[in-house]
Amino acid sequence: MKKILYLLFLALSQLNLQAQDFVKVQNGKLVKDGKPYHYLGTNFWYGMNLAVSDKARLVRELDRLNNLGVKNLRIIAASEGNLETPWTVQPTMQKEPGSYNEELWKGLDLLLAEMKKRNMTAVVCLNNFWPWSGGFAQYVSWANQNEAIPYPPPAENGDWRKYQHYSARFYSDKTAQKWFENHIQKVVTRVNSVTKIPYKKDPTIMAWQLANEPEGSNNIEAYRKWIDDTAGFIKKLDPKHLVSIGSEGNTPSPENGTNFEIDHQSKNIDYCTFHLWVQNWGWFDPLKVKETYPMALEKAEKYIDEHVKTAQKLNKPLVLEEFGISRDENSYDANSSVEVRDQYYTFIFEKIYALSQTIPQVSGVNFWAWGGEGRPKSNRSIWKLGDDLVGDPPHEYQGWYSVYDRDLSTQKIINEYALKLNNE
Repeated sequence: MKKILYLLFLALSQLNLQAQDFVKVQNGKLVKDGKPYHYLGTNFWYGMNLAVSDKARLVRELDRLNNLGVKNLRIIAASEGNLETPWTVQPTMQKEPGSYNEELWKGLDLLLAEMKKRNMTAVVCLNNFWPWSGGFAQYVSWANQNEAIPYPPPAENGDWRKYQHYSARFYSDKTAQKWFENHIQKVVTRVNSVTKIPYKKDPTIMAWQLANEPEGSNNIEAYRKWIDDTAGFIKKLDPKHLVSIGSEGNTPSPENGTNFEIDHQSKNIDYCTFHLWVQNWGWFDPLKVKETYPMALEKAEKYIDEHVKTAQKLNKPLVLEEFGISRDENSYDANSSVEVRDQYYTFIFEKIYALSQTIPQVSGVNFWAWGGEGRPKSNRSIWKLGDDLVGDPPHEYQGWYSVYDRDLSTQKIINEYALKLNNE
């Protein structure tokens, strides 16, 4: 009897799989179930870890997002380092090359299975230029006898440029890249332990993403070769799913070594991504709203329009997959007001929605980031194992950009525009 029930379960799973369609690219547009696919999503990078530490909360968070109409989640399926690794989400998936935490694999399985129930799609990030999940720098350190990583702020005497140069060594390190390819193969060829569906046959996954915000930095030629080679490697393993870079776009600093148009020219990259950080880039000062906010909106609009024009030129879909802003007066208190944030969210969502009405390539937007019912241990604290997981990664002060379950005014805006984009 058990065998019959198991076979019936498999048969129903396959029928459900066939009923859902993979997100595709057709004529420069994202398409799902034969129709243009637009979405308002969020960054939910910690979902895999939350599935292990608090399954019940994971389910509640997914229900909240689903009820808001948020149907796309940008998640991460990789983290590297041991328990002593600073500024990194813990526990990690790989404590050393090839040595995996099986519970996190099951957490990833559960996350995707729960998303599937809610007809959500996932952008699955496979690596990270920044240290909050280990990422490139950890691979470089492993490949060089565990040499010390020059961590950026808030590390003592941290230097962003020094860290960026170190992380960019990854593109030229054959050992580090081989270990990463091994990880890619392990993820892409995995069979979900909950649904029994191979990842590469699961339409819940919209796209594989090479990394979070990879930059060419001082190693640009190797960086661009890495984009094409790695995306091609994924395509050989899994020709059905889309592949994206995770690019931040044409950031204000030329030293970051990114060129939105050139970086996205590879035939193995299916759609374009860019990020927008008015506060991080110094365009907006939350302590000088009247003086800086209007100009920040002008710069943000120009920045979006420039990337849209390039996506049209490339005839590839475009997603603004990260943007955010602090609470009023740069407060880290979860109970503080979010009046300016609400204005900013409305501006960005309306801009993307309006563009999507007339420009086929404009496909989606993900805000950074969903904190849900999680709360920092204290205002402006640094995350440590055992603290609530929120939207702010471990190398940033907790509570900076997180949208909480009690931020009802922000959620009303999210819901309004999610419904607009979803109903196209």
